Amino acid sequence: MSHVKEVNRKLPTPKKFFVTAGSAAGENRLTAFDNALLEAGIGNLNLIKVSSILPPGIQYCPEMEIPPGSLIPTAFGFIISDVPGEIISAAVGVGLSPDTFGVIMEFTGKCSKEEAEKTIRQMLEEAFQARDMELAGVKIASAEYRVETIGCALAAVPLWY
Repeated sequence: MSHVKEVNRKLPTPKKFFVTAGSAAGENRLTAFDNALLEAGIGNLNLIKVSSILPPGIQYCPEMEIPPGSLIPTAFGFIISDVPGEIISAAVGVGLSPDTFGVIMEFTGKCSKEEAEKTIRQMLEEAFQARDMELAGVKIASAEYRVETIGCALAAVPLWY
């Protein structure tokens, strides 16, 4: 009788991140979303949506290049509108701790980019207070779009190894 050892397989923890945002129009909702991804520099990646915790010790790498087609854990938010003249915005924020994990927040709305960024800052402050952690730094990316036909605003925090 053969015994099969179960291999302990552990998912890798990302070591690098950046923040990005983009906005664009499209002929339909999906192409507007795709064009916003391209504008944000992540349109040729396969995003795996994750929630809001940044691993301990992760490094901020704003110029990071990721191979096309890669599976990328990403916290993101987006908004799509087809109401001409409407202003839409998306923002992401990363709150950094001096000695442990960080927190990611996403926000989208029918508002200005400045309002979205203000909301993100408040959300990060609240998240750190709720965890009784010190907020040592913040990274924010945001995008705004005034709709003509169909538009999308998107903001994301891609994580990489």
